[in-house]
Amino acid sequence: MSFDDTGHRVPVTVQNSLWTWSRDVPRARRRLISSAVSSAVKDSAAAPIAAGQARGQGGVTDADTSLPVPPASGGQRSSTPTAPRVRGDALRMLACVRVATARQMARVITAEDADGRSYVRRAMRKLAEQGLVETNGKQGKELIWNLTRAGLRAVADGNELPARPRAGTGAKAVRAGFGPHALAVTETILTFGGRQHLTDWQVEVNHAIKETGLTFNTDAVLASPGKTFEVRLFEIDNGTMSRAKLAREVWDYERYAGHRVWEGARGAIGGTFPFWSRYRYTRSEQFPPLHVVLAGKEEHLLKRRLEALAEAVDGITVSVFATTLPALQRREKWVRLGTDNPGRRRERYPEPVGR
Repeated sequence: MSFDDTGHRVPVTVQNSLWTWSRDVPRARRRLISSAVSSAVKDSAAAPIAAGQARGQGGVTDADTSLPVPPASGGQRSSTPTAPRVRGDALRMLACVRVATARQMARVITAEDADGRSYVRRAMRKLAEQGLVETNGKQGKELIWNLTRAGLRAVADGNELPARPRAGTGAKAVRAGFGPHALAVTETILTFGGRQHLTDWQVEVNHAIKETGLTFNTDAVLASPGKTFEVRLFEIDNGTMSRAKLAREVWDYERYAGHRVWEGARGAIGGTFPFWSRYRYTRSEQFPPLHVVLAGKEEHLLKRRLEALAEAVDGITVSVFATTLPALQRREKWVRLGTDNPGRRRERYPEPVGR
């Protein structure tokens, strides 16, 4: 799929696979999460952390944004998960994506070709009795589940996931009516990476520059170390904001990438450096690519929205790729909306005054 409004846009393919956790993965070393959930995790396998490797070049060219295709499973079917394993996997998944329905959790936790919602629902009822999960709303007939504060502490005590001291439960967002957007974020995560990369994601990641007052939250960030960048940034639009506001959010990433800071001792010759490379993504040679996923409307409306976004961000100097959620689920091509160009970006933003 491509949308060529100007005649010079070149779509870039990003390969996506709906990956599921494999039951033949060797079991990782166990740690008890807490006395309240030790039975939930004692038989569960820790999620493997294996970020996709990206190939690319430095300078003004873009890195290849494709993720590797996982090896074939050899036709083996996953065994039926035990109740403690389902509960442990559910806790880990909610700690990563914040909110999910039983259907979404079943895609990750149970066999790829089986509807395991009954397993998940029983597990969630048990975890709710223990005070570790709760539901605060519905998407259609499906309950939306999230961890409680006790559930967050339980997962943190297990030391299986990176420490996220400011992580929220998502309960307030669901109660306020933002559940559909949160579920669209979860759907994007599951479609793009599946279980193999599940623990490499973080949601609602703040980017801010105090000196300029610029601040925004990235819906999802995938740790994906490569030769030129260490993460991928994801913005998910569920069709609730205006086209102009969506475009401004994308331009915020260029403003963030364009900010430079002065470094040098007083009285000595110093220089300026990109803020992001000094204080945020220190192992990246280029600003991380932004992936925009459009959801929440009929597909023909999403296509029009994508065309409008392409026109609104024409000439942006960071790597931007966009698609619709239905197209992502069909593993179709992404549309390139912008290319990383630090030289042009430096011309657009003023240099800080040296000491």
